[in-house]
Amino acid sequence: MTYRAGIIGTGGIAGMGILGMHDESQIGKAKVRASHAGGYDETEDIELVAVADVDETKLDRFGEAWDIPEAGRYIGHEAMLANEDLDVVSVCTPSYLHADHVIDAARSAADPDVIWCEKPIASAVSDAEEMVAVCDETDTELVVNHSFRFTDKLRRLRDHLVEDGLLGDVRSVATQFRMELMRNSTHLLDTLVYLLDARADRVAGYINGENEAVDSLDAAAEVDDAGGGGFVVMDDDTFVTVDCTIPREISSMTLQFIGTEGKLYMNNDDGEWRYWRLEDGEHVETDLPGIDGAWTWDEDYRNAFPNAARHIEAMLRGDAENPSTGEEATRSLEIIVALYVSEYTGGQVSVPLERPLRDVEITSW
Repeated sequence: MTYRAGIIGTGGIAGMGILGMHDESQIGKAKVRASHAGGYDETEDIELVAVADVDETKLDRFGEAWDIPEAGRYIGHEAMLANEDLDVVSVCTPSYLHADHVIDAARSAADPDVIWCEKPIASAVSDAEEMVAVCDETDTELVVNHSFRFTDKLRRLRDHLVEDGLLGDVRSVATQFRMELMRNSTHLLDTLVYLLDARADRVAGYINGENEAVDSLDAAAEVDDAGGGGFVVMDDDTFVTVDCTIPREISSMTLQFIGTEGKLYMNNDDGEWRYWRLEDGEHVETDLPGIDGAWTWDEDYRNAFPNAARHIEAMLRGDAENPSTGEEATRSLEIIVALYVSEYTGGQVSVPLERPLRDVEITSW
């Protein structure tokens, strides 16, 4: 059986390259594998048949690159959703548009079984909650593209931490990644809640107001997204520090876990994972069981998109469950919103956010 896919938004993550990950001279001109279209291209049974964008020039450029017939190119997502019968829809638009596009797709005549939405899930927690509720009502699986979850190494590491208790009770985590919080650090925070299988309880934040993407993206719109950090107390009492203030060129994505039975150091930018087992009061370094080498951007990140598309293919067949749900994606978003609220109120913020705070919108691309 061949499944039919459509994409809303024809920018970088849809299939045309993103700054910082691909050759700048090719961005917007040549198709790239680390993308939604690239993921579909790696499957056996999913065919990308339709794309939509409000920018006709970008739409045609994408259509030519990915061999989408002119009849499958739509100006505006409404037209695509009204005229196509789709099994899966990718939402690759800026995050402040995710809620509208996911809800429209879930309720549309296209009637997709799966919606594959880019990260972060939304700009406001209330929007994320509505997206989840509508997808539940329409029996649509909402898969959020926190792409680290689709890498074999991270899935095996989570099994070690959550199922096997590799570190015992995790007491402290120190994390660091590049700015900005919504655009980039959602990866870090989703990895945190994924590996801990926990949710934030209290947050105290700092926002530095810096956004290095403004110039590099030549963005016309002003957005709230910026570098920041703070501390988070999780609902399992793990204490977490977050530093996402660093420019891309000098950053490394690091997480350091301290548990009652060991410690773990992860540096994804430099491809270094180290694990120490606690024996008789001494930390003894040893290999992570069943994991060959460390996670890297060049290998694991680029393979994440084909992995995700193949997993969605299995979901459509009924052979797999959703590994990156909207409910779980909301856990990282509510930390980011709480960091902002804390900065502007000067106090700690409790999670789940109270109703008015769930409506706070943090705009990004």
